[in-house]
Amino acid sequence: MADTSDFRNGLIIKFKNDLYSITEFQHVKPGKGGAFVRTMLKNLRTGKVLDNTFRAGESVEIVRVERRKYQYLYKESGGFVLMDYDTYEQMTVPEETFDEGRVFLKEGLDVELLLDDQDKIVTAELPIFVELEVTETEPGFKGDTATNVMKPATVETGASVQVPLFINIGDMLRIDTRTGTYVERVKK
Repeated sequence: MADTSDFRNGLIIKFKNDLYSITEFQHVKPGKGGAFVRTMLKNLRTGKVLDNTFRAGESVEIVRVERRKYQYLYKESGGFVLMDYDTYEQMTVPEETFDEGRVFLKEGLDVELLLDDQDKIVTAELPIFVELEVTETEPGFKGDTATNVMKPATVETGASVQVPLFINIGDMLRIDTRTGTYVERVKK
C-alpha cells in the first residue's frame, strides 16, 4: 500500500472500486487543521473527471499498468483490430475501450493500450495529434483569413471538424484527438 506522498500526475490508483488516473494534485497545509491533498481524478473506464480530497498520509492502492504500443489496422463489427508491434499478433478491441477521439482513428495509426497485471485492457490512448486529409468542405476564397469564422469539414475518417474558411479539399490538417478541434494546416 502507498500513501498520498506517492502521488504524481499519471499515477493510476484503485478508488471506489474503479481505476482512476491522477491528472492533477496539490498538497495543501492550512494554518489550522491537518494537511490534505486535493486531486483531480479521471475514471479510466468512463472518462469522467472528479474532484477528491485525501487526508495527508491516507493509504491508497496503486495499480501497476503496462503500456504497449499497437498499430490500428481496420474496423470490424466487433470493434477495432490492432496488431502488437512485438509479436505481430492481432486482436480485436471493443470500441468502448477508446474515448470520443476514436472517430479520428486512421489505418496505420499507433495506439497505446494500458494493460493491468492480468493482461486485461484498462484503456486505449490515441496519439494527441493526428494528421488527416480533408475530403469534403465548402470551397475557400482568397483573403478569407482575417476573421475567426469557421466552417464544417469532413476528414478522411468521416469525422466532422470545424475549420477556418481558407481550408480546401485535399488539405492536410493536424487535429487534437482529445478535443476534436482543428490545430493547424500541415504540408503534405
